[in-house]
Amino acid sequence: MANDEVIVLGFWPSMFGLRVRIALAEKEVKYEYREEDLKNKSPLLLQMNPIHKKIPVLIHNGKPICESIIGVEYIDEVWKDKAPLLPSDPYERAQARFWADYIDKKFYWPARKLWTTKGEEQEAAKKDFIECLKVLEGALGEKPYFGGDNFGFVDIALIGFYCWFSAYETYGNFSTETESPKFVAWAKRCMQRDSVAKSLPDQHKVLEFVKAVRQRLGIE
Repeated sequence: MANDEVIVLGFWPSMFGLRVRIALAEKEVKYEYREEDLKNKSPLLLQMNPIHKKIPVLIHNGKPICESIIGVEYIDEVWKDKAPLLPSDPYERAQARFWADYIDKKFYWPARKLWTTKGEEQEAAKKDFIECLKVLEGALGEKPYFGGDNFGFVDIALIGFYCWFSAYETYGNFSTETESPKFVAWAKRCMQRDSVAKSLPDQHKVLEFVKAVRQRLGIE
């Protein structure tokens, strides 16, 4: 696969786009990254993802793979000789997919509402968000990673959110360290990996981005 052409269409703070980039980094696959302007989407993005017209899109030898979790699974299957991301056991693999689905369906929305809403709606989102953190801590247990001793599929699904935590804490007015110390310890462990540290943007840069979006939306 040395001559493969791999392109990732993304948007720098997107936790979904980061999944694909971290998975490729774990596999040591070289790729070309192309930043998308989501207000003025490129013809390539519209051609490669005509259904959803969203990032990320993984393009492998001219063929598009859309949706971040599907992209991570594809990467694991194609470059299977290095750093397996999904467990080999069918039950454990199903459990990993369950938690990735939980992150997208249960964790993402209250996280988003922490900085896009105010008042009672924001307070309800904060309660849901902290509850989700505790559920995820329960799934992590005493393991270093969600996949056990090895960084894997669920870790990749979740760690991209970490660069948003300064924004979550600023607008939600809470401390993750206080509420979920085990989660923070896990995130810091992940950040020691080159694949994560070199992919995630700085939390303060994301906070500045969120401030600008809030002003544009008239929330501030």
